[in-house]
Amino acid sequence: MANVTVIGAQWGDEGKGKIVDWLASRADVVVRFQGGHNAGHTLVVGDQVYKLSLLPSGIVTGTLSIIGNGVVLDPWALKAEIEKLTAQGVMINDENFALADNCPLILPLHRDLDGLREAAAGSGKIGTTGRGIGPAYEDKVGRRAIRVCDLAHLDAMDAQLGRLCAHHDALRAGFGQPPVDRAALLEELREIAPFVLQFAQPVWKRLKKVRKAGARILFEGAQGVLLDVDHGTYPFVTSSNTVSGTAASGSGLGPNSTGFVLGIVKAYTTRVGSGPFPTELEDEIGQKLGERGHEFGTVTGRKRRCGWFDAVLVRQSCAISGVTGIALTKLDVLDGFDKVKICTGYRLRGKVLDYFPSHSADQAEVEPIYEEMDGWQGTTAGARSWADLPAQAIKYIQRVQELIETPVALVSTSPEREDTILVRDPFVD
Repeated sequence: MANVTVIGAQWGDEGKGKIVDWLASRADVVVRFQGGHNAGHTLVVGDQVYKLSLLPSGIVTGTLSIIGNGVVLDPWALKAEIEKLTAQGVMINDENFALADNCPLILPLHRDLDGLREAAAGSGKIGTTGRGIGPAYEDKVGRRAIRVCDLAHLDAMDAQLGRLCAHHDALRAGFGQPPVDRAALLEELREIAPFVLQFAQPVWKRLKKVRKAGARILFEGAQGVLLDVDHGTYPFVTSSNTVSGTAASGSGLGPNSTGFVLGIVKAYTTRVGSGPFPTELEDEIGQKLGERGHEFGTVTGRKRRCGWFDAVLVRQSCAISGVTGIALTKLDVLDGFDKVKICTGYRLRGKVLDYFPSHSADQAEVEPIYEEMDGWQGTTAGARSWADLPAQAIKYIQRVQELIETPVALVSTSPEREDTILVRDPFVD
């Protein structure tokens, strides 16, 4: 049996929550390895809907769920999410949930800075969720972060807190804001510390132990490859590496542990916030995709931009992340279209490209080259086998495989857990 790493292969919002939930029911451990509570997952189990932003999706099934060191943690958001799930009947304790003790914290000053920067940027804003993720990662690499383990030593962190606040005070002054209230921040940390510390531990040790015992580990990524700070549409990206390689560094297990890489891919393309989007449709077709796909952000509620499937971007994502197979989601949203299109290349100032360029000016100028296919009038919603799919829908899936040079492992045909066509089992090596 193999471990599985799940990543988004587009700009996030590909339906990872449902797929991870489906896989988590067959895994022994689920690990979040990057991002923060800016990543929304919606799980539909029977008549219950669970909305997660920080906790690994496996928590709903009772699977051991771990937040790794690559995540930036808002402790107050964690508490609120646990309380909400507990009210829905989900049991969460130190037996089925663990938190890396070397995980950096998102503090109120990070949220403040995030909001101040976006407000000042005007039309040039990045489009962050305003939850402080970027500033928290900055402090991590700047070696001034407060981490989970520091919550057990609050009486001895004057120097550390002073260094952090001195940095933020200078930034705040530039926005005409008062210095950080250090006493108030310390008091907030004292109040939240007992709740957080009950779950804290060196999770790399726990993961080493369960792996040695033969456990199946599911590594859960957030956002998507096109939002990766190195490989995405910079600067309109998130502040962490979202590629599969981060599963190793963000969990404390080596790269030989990450196993089958499953890329989640929506049957069309969406994006939230600012940034280039070659196949975006600002017409009635784009509106129809958005309405049928219920394209609103789980965390922010923001309307997602919609467009045709971009095979160039997905092929690039699969190559960068070493994707073994994809899970194709939301195929049913394309039901009933007379024609469907797939982007197979770009034109940039008279030149044909088979990749997405790195420079933002070039990204903004590329024009998609489309291949048009007949649509299908039958329904794919709820299909659980190839035999349930219209012939033209199967042709569409096969063409997607060819263009992205990566096989389909799963097809998701509704938000329901069991409405899934299994082509290749990621847990079988």
